[in-house]
Amino acid sequence: MKVVDLDRDTVKQGLADGSLLVIDVREPHEYEAGHIPGAVTHPLSEFDPQAIAALIRDDSRRPIFSCGSGVRSVHALRASQEAGLPIEAHYKGGFKDWYAAGEPIEN
Repeated sequence: MKVVDLDRDTVKQGLADGSLLVIDVREPHEYEAGHIPGAVTHPLSEFDPQAIAALIRDDSRRPIFSCGSGVRSVHALRASQEAGLPIEAHYKGGFKDWYAAGEPIEN
């Protein structure tokens, strides 16, 4: 399994220049309580490779997974890669790192 760890600055830059699609794999109540601006929700507990494939198919941005701290996003990477999806990156610090740094959030 290939895992590319992205840090906060890389995620911020990718969101700013429109090159990254952040897929938040936390549970709905976590996402609704606050998430990285522009992130789309796809809970790991309801993980569906076909839905992820449809999400990224017509999007030119590089897909990356994000979760609370970087654990569930690795599980999502594994599941995606086992399903043949070309996703290799995740936000290593996740939402906790983003929030702790005082970055803006959406609810």
